[in-house]
Amino acid sequence: MNATAPDIDINQEDRLRADMYSFLGLLLAGPPDKNMLNKTAALTGDDSAMGESINAMARVAKATTAKAVESEFMALFIGLGRGELLPYTSFYLTGFLNEKPLAMLRKDMAGLRINRAPNVYEPEDNIASLLEMMGGMITGRFGEAVSLEQQATFFNKHIGSWAGHFFSDLEVAKSSVFYAPVGSTGKAFMEIEREAFRMDAG
Repeated sequence: MNATAPDIDINQEDRLRADMYSFLGLLLAGPPDKNMLNKTAALTGDDSAMGESINAMARVAKATTAKAVESEFMALFIGLGRGELLPYTSFYLTGFLNEKPLAMLRKDMAGLRINRAPNVYEPEDNIASLLEMMGGMITGRFGEAVSLEQQATFFNKHIGSWAGHFFSDLEVAKSSVFYAPVGSTGKAFMEIEREAFRMDAG
């Protein structure tokens, strides 16, 4: 996605949220290179469900290679004709690509002044793009700061309804090795965000 403004000052909790959205988005946008794997291997988590998943992801990152993860990514998301998983809102909600959820997303992106980068050809409702959008909205990377209420609306409309299901599928996918704990981490993070938005709304 195209950024139109530099990051604004945000609190530490929101910075960590944005970092997690951006980190997961990067891992799902393309196979991590050696440098990204080294950064992943250096991560440490606590004894929470997400912390344990992060620790598992770090262990696998230490034991694998960029070439192996690239092959895994191809099998999961590219494949011969199609990958094992189709990480799009439209597919998860309707069973087809490029359906009404994508049109709704494009309308909301326009309202938030988020533009698809010219070198990106994937439909915008790809999970990697959606996670990147959330990270950018939290930090104000796409323009003005987006309120927590607006973040919740976007999350519930475009991510919360299906991303947990996707991450569960990724966690147990036949081709998943490195991406199995990525799936666990994403699933736990989505649960945390969904509950936090629900409590804020209450």
